Amino acid sequence: MKLSVSRLAGTGILVFCAIAFSGLAATVAGEAHRHARAQAGSAIDQIKLDAGKKWSTDAALRSGMAAIRAAFETDHARIDSGNEADAEYDALAERIEAQVNGLFRNCHLPAAADANLHFLIADLLRGAGVMRGRDPAHERHQGAQLVHGALAAYGRTFDDPHWAP
Repeated sequence: MKLSVSRLAGTGILVFCAIAFSGLAATVAGEAHRHARAQAGSAIDQIKLDAGKKWSTDAALRSGMAAIRAAFETDHARIDSGNEADAEYDALAERIEAQVNGLFRNCHLPAAADANLHFLIADLLRGAGVMRGRDPAHERHQGAQLVHGALAAYGRTFDDPHWAP
């Protein structure tokens, strides 16, 4: 089979365009996620590592975050598909708020770790409020995005041996 130079060049252009478009699509998706987080008031960007290491955790923090994650994962598919009803958002927000209250009562971290944890907690509570419809400037799914971002940040910044990305 003979390939002409023009056919080979045309194929090269198509491959180049496909690669460029896929990179652009990933960039746009990443920017959309960051924009949604910023629109809803994200605090997790302020978390700092402990001299390049993850912060220590205690049993209460690990248990509470695992419960928040489990509650979120139960609804995650419906949220992503746009099928989460307002009552379901309310119930999820209630479960998250209950676990955060438990963290305040039972979690005892060193001061610096606790200060960074508060950025996570801020996004969890802000996300729960938005999911409850308490912020008319944002849609309920934006609250879920804040919670999702906080869960991902927890795994990146706190040393929890049972946490998987």
